[in-house]
Amino acid sequence: MGKSLLITEKPSVAMEFAKALKITTNRKNGYLESDKWIITWCVGHLVTMSYPEKYDEKLKFWRLDTLPFIPDEWKYEIIPNVANQFNIVKELMQREDIDEIYNAGDSGREGEYIQRLVFMMAKPNPKAQMKRVWIDSQTEEEILRGIREAKPLSEYDSLSDSAYLRAKEDYLIGINFSRLLSIIYGRRLAQSLQEDKASISVGRVMTCVLGMVVSREREIRNFVKTKYYKIVGEFGESNSSFKAEWKVNEKSKYFESPKLYNETGFKKEADSKEFISLLAGKNAVISSLKKSKQKENPPLLFNLAEIQNECTKRFKIKPDETLDVIQNLYEKKLVTYPRTDARVLSTAVAKEITKNLNGIARGMKDEEIQGYIKKMVNEKYSTNILKTKYVNDSKITDHYAIIPTGQGYENFNQLPDLQKQIYKVIVKRFLAIFYPPAEYSKVQVTVDVEMDGEKKNIETFYASGKVCVNQGYLEILKPQNKNSTSNEKNVDKEDENSSLEILKKLKKGQKIEIQNFEIKEAETSPPSRYNSGSLILAMENAGKLIEDEELREQIKGAGIGTSATRGGIIEKLEKIRYIEINKKTQIVTPTNKGEKIYDIVKLSMPDMLNPKLTASWEKGLDMVAKKEIKPDEFMTKLKKYINSKFDKLVVKM
Repeated sequence: MGKSLLITEKPSVAMEFAKALKITTNRKNGYLESDKWIITWCVGHLVTMSYPEKYDEKLKFWRLDTLPFIPDEWKYEIIPNVANQFNIVKELMQREDIDEIYNAGDSGREGEYIQRLVFMMAKPNPKAQMKRVWIDSQTEEEILRGIREAKPLSEYDSLSDSAYLRAKEDYLIGINFSRLLSIIYGRRLAQSLQEDKASISVGRVMTCVLGMVVSREREIRNFVKTKYYKIVGEFGESNSSFKAEWKVNEKSKYFESPKLYNETGFKKEADSKEFISLLAGKNAVISSLKKSKQKENPPLLFNLAEIQNECTKRFKIKPDETLDVIQNLYEKKLVTYPRTDARVLSTAVAKEITKNLNGIARGMKDEEIQGYIKKMVNEKYSTNILKTKYVNDSKITDHYAIIPTGQGYENFNQLPDLQKQIYKVIVKRFLAIFYPPAEYSKVQVTVDVEMDGEKKNIETFYASGKVCVNQGYLEILKPQNKNSTSNEKNVDKEDENSSLEILKKLKKGQKIEIQNFEIKEAETSPPSRYNSGSLILAMENAGKLIEDEELREQIKGAGIGTSATRGGIIEKLEKIRYIEINKKTQIVTPTNKGEKIYDIVKLSMPDMLNPKLTASWEKGLDMVAKKEIKPDEFMTKLKKYINSKFDKLVVKM
């Protein structure tokens, strides 16, 4: 009887598979072997695409007459410094006694690509059955399930096609347009930078992200602050008054007036003073009063973009640092697969979610977390989340959201402090979905100031009060507010409560005293710069930085790059000095060179800066993976795009 060969992406993962399969002996050079199993590993990429000069020595030189370079047959080569491990894997794959070969690479598009390149170059034993292990965590049960339920490798061919096309697209766009723009504009760029020579590096995703950063910076730079003047009225008895802000409506004297800056304020202070003088001595009445209870559900779970943004805000670290930490937590069995776009769980996982909760309760020695779990038990909070927004199979492609496995606590104490803190952030977001909603009491009041006896001209003021009456999940996910002390927070809460109580006592139709009116000076503010985390969110949402979480979920489609690559793109832009990232704040700004590259791209091929175009290419790759379009169709469109761009640019020369 033959043996089964299993290939992982790196040695540490291979050791976890070996533990799960109870292989403890026969460690050899580059692999492990038992009676039934051989386990070996890649070390990241073993194979790479060949540079143009490997096709033809003449292509080493950047010349216009050799462009665009689009090979009919693609060449690949073994990466020299990992050739030894490649040869070990190749020999094992070709062994006559191998009946089954398991691809146990990273469970994502790039992981598939790494392994498929090896399979292509190694030419495995044709008699061996090829299978794919796809797992969501590195716990023993999940590894064994992945092996037990491994599907034929051919079922992942469309994912492989998508991965190959992604690499070819990035290669063709990067090499062709970097060379072309360097030939056309390189000398001019070098002169403007006062350098001897300069090359221009462009990329399908990278250039688009540079465009987002530069255009935001210029928006801020060109922003002119504008002052405008709002009107605030104080109404009620002197010992129980409340403030309300004026807003124009159809009954106002100033409806559609050119004197207004916007619906809440005047362009000139003199006009606002004149308005106040008109309000003197008039009658005020409560024209409407709405009391409501509001519920706010816990947020969705983390995907990679969300946790990267959260960690940049909290810990001021770069997105790729966050990914490194969560990858380590994944390999230590503490969390599920990190490179995911989903923020929900699958039905299958939700049905067994008590395993994760029980694991945390038993294993995590943390007083704060244990307090939250104890409350869940004491208050009898339901763990049945099947019919909630946190479970949705249709919103999961490769993997569900990042959650704690409830295992791996033997590794927890050895973790550095930052890793422990990030793990706690994930645990708290997970526990929050089992807590009740936060509840608010809200009152909205409208005050009409009658400007004439016939009530044809009315100026309207609006006030509202909102106070949290039941913390619910906020007990776990306390809003981050580092600027105020706990004493200040209590004072704020008392003010909110007293203001709400005053508003609650009012009645519709009630006449009310006017205490005074004041002018409140306001100022328009420029958009804020991206930080490295918010830039990841903007990439996920095709160039839009959407702060509102619910809205972000609704419009989510094909983003720029993937969860696995976005942090690396930002890192590359910093490395080639097109952007700078402040170490303390993580604020992202373009360099002088980055702005000049942006200007060249905008002049020559502006659609490269358009997030929608970049997102549409990503969508195309996704469609290939889902078998909605054929790989040849994608490749034909890509070649057509490159050739048409070249035709236009060369004419401009």
